[in-house]
Amino acid sequence: MIGRLRGTLVEKQPPWLVVDVAGVGYELEASLTTQMALPAVGDTVSLHTHLSIRDDAHLLYGFARGQERELFRALIKVNGVGPKLALAILSGMDEAAFVRCVREDDIKSLTRLPGVGKKTAERLIIEMRDRFPHWTGDEGGGLEALEAAAAGQSSAAPQSDPLADAEAALVALGYKPAEAAKMLAGCERGLSTEALIKAALTRKLAG
Repeated sequence: MIGRLRGTLVEKQPPWLVVDVAGVGYELEASLTTQMALPAVGDTVSLHTHLSIRDDAHLLYGFARGQERELFRALIKVNGVGPKLALAILSGMDEAAFVRCVREDDIKSLTRLPGVGKKTAERLIIEMRDRFPHWTGDEGGGLEALEAAAAGQSSAAPQSDPLADAEAALVALGYKPAEAAKMLAGCERGLSTEALIKAALTRKLAG
């Protein structure tokens, strides 16, 4: 089992990233919460990881914080929740926000996430009440933490079209193309891909 990777971040294209460890490039999929916390391409990065072994593929997932990985592992144990949906949930809200939703029976906020209908939200609340790891859920600090991470992040290698990259990342998370375009329509131009994604998700969850 690969539990942690430390190396050079050589590629970052949400939701994918590549980390070079002693000459071997590990391709990982990560939530947008983790993507926003990453350093610039070329810098050293350390990630908690989860390896999923299937008949047709070995898939590696990366997490900026150990608590995010613990929540991911708890989520994929819920009936009907696979890694793709778990990453979509973690991309739309951090650990603290998810804990609050469960504790406050906030079905409305959960159903704003891609792939989460009312029945899935209800199942998440019921099953996750007893599956939380032993932490308070306060690490991460909610949206303020995401904003701080995005503001303090160094610029990565220039992208040809941050808006198109942001839309592709939202589609990869499960949003329909038209919905992703609508989420990005009112966002300020000139932002990085990560900042555009954060702004779109913020507007979606607030709406």
